[in-house]
Amino acid sequence: MATQKSSKKKTEKGKASKLPDYLTDKKWLTKQRETLIEERASYTSNAERLAAEAAALMADREPGDVQFDEESGEGDTLAVERDRDLALSAAAMKSVGEIDEALQRLDEGTYGICVASGDPIPKDRLEAIPEASVRVEHKTSMFY
Repeated sequence: MATQKSSKKKTEKGKASKLPDYLTDKKWLTKQRETLIEERASYTSNAERLAAEAAALMADREPGDVQFDEESGEGDTLAVERDRDLALSAAAMKSVGEIDEALQRLDEGTYGICVASGDPIPKDRLEAIPEASVRVEHKTSMFY
C-alpha cells in the first residue's frame, strides 16, 4: 500500500514539473492578476452603469407611453432599450463571475490549467482572455 502512495506522489510531482514555465513565473502570474482585477473593475462599472440606465429609462416613462413611428416600428422603444441594457448588464456580471473564478484559481495555484482536461491553457489564450478556464478545443465542444 505504501508503494501506491509513493507512486501517486510521483505522478502528482511529475505533473507539476510538466507545467509550462509561464504558469510558474511569479512575475507573469502577478501581471495576469493585475489584468484580471482591472477587467473586473471595468465590467463591474459597466454593469452598474447599464443597470442605472435601465432604471432611468423606466423612471422617465409615462404609464401607457408607447411609441409607434417609422424609426421604432411597432412597439415600445424604451422597453427595448431597457431590456438591452439589462441584458448587457447581466453579461457584464457573468464576466465578473468568471474573473472571480480565475482569481480563485490563481490563489489555489491552478490558474492556467484547463478545468475540462487538466492540460495547460496556452499562454497566448490566457493573455488574450485572462479569465479563460478551458482550452479552445473544449470551449468549442458541445461536450465539455
